Amino acid sequence: MAVKNFLSWPDKRLRTRAHDITKITDDIISIWDDMIETMNAMPGIGLAAPQIGIDLRLAVVDASEARNKPVKLANPEILQASLEYSETEEASPNLKGISAKIKRPKKVTVRFLNKNGFIDRKDFTGLWATSIQHQIDHLNGKMFFDHLSKVRRDILLRKAKKKI
Repeated sequence: MAVKNFLSWPDKRLRTRAHDITKITDDIISIWDDMIETMNAMPGIGLAAPQIGIDLRLAVVDASEARNKPVKLANPEILQASLEYSETEEASPNLKGISAKIKRPKKVTVRFLNKNGFIDRKDFTGLWATSIQHQIDHLNGKMFFDHLSKVRRDILLRKAKKKI
């Protein structure tokens, strides 16, 4: 396992939809293991493969208090989202030092290929749900600030440029 480097915004790979996984292989498991180590070194509660330059629909999330229950997801997709929203401060290691409050559904039902290669379906709530949605955005070439109004997004990106 190894800690990987993050792509820096505005790398165009962060704006590209990642490729689907057809099956879980030893290489995929190895990538997930590296992603978990990288996520924990950040420290963060989630990571999508495109953030570290891997063009595959892979994500890991661990919003557990003890930080020892990572969920590995391939090809995750939201099947259902609650009508109730929560607002959470979000950031990305791809755009260091910048964060914003983002509103997302409080609960989501997600279908994904699990570590055993089987299609799984699971409900996520709270911080788990927020992070899953954040990672799926990355897999689709979206950043957290895409959920902001144009004015707020422009202000945030100007701040980011000053920090580079």
